[in-house]
Amino acid sequence: MASEDQKFLEGLLKLLVNNPKKVKVKRVVDERGVVLEVDVDPEDLGSIIGKEGRNITSIRHLVRMLGMRNKSFISVKLNQPDDKK
Repeated sequence: MASEDQKFLEGLLKLLVNNPKKVKVKRVVDERGVVLEVDVDPEDLGSIIGKEGRNITSIRHLVRMLGMRNKSFISVKLNQPDDKK
């Protein structure tokens, strides 16, 4: 079952990409807090990162604020595709 932070991030990312069906958010809990690992279509990486990294910085800030509301530390990890052409 997806948690509130995972649903929020997935919904936000689906609004930013051209291929919303390929957005996957995996929630991992470790000793430092919660890590939300994001996989998107390689063509959508530019939209997620944004100019000079502004979009991903804003996304991380919003998710961190949601975590603060729930008294937990949440970070966002954007997975890079392995096959670079």
